[in-house]
Amino acid sequence: MPPRPIASPCVKICSVDPIARVCIGCDRTLDEIGAWGSMTDAARAAVMALLPERRRRREAARAAAAQQQQ
Repeated sequence: MPPRPIASPCVKICSVDPIARVCIGCDRTLDEIGAWGSMTDAARAAVMALLPERRRRREAARAAAAQQQQ
């Protein structure tokens, strides 16, 4: 049986962070979201490897912005 393709990280919370310019649900760029269906597993794995750091940076920026508003 062939291996299953890497599944999309989409969590159905589709809204783009205006500063980070990534989806707040899955942390992918619009280009990555659009190309996902035609990506190879290697390309999908490369995107997946980037997501945890993107989320960390986006959440840190949001926390810093909230701190500045206080």
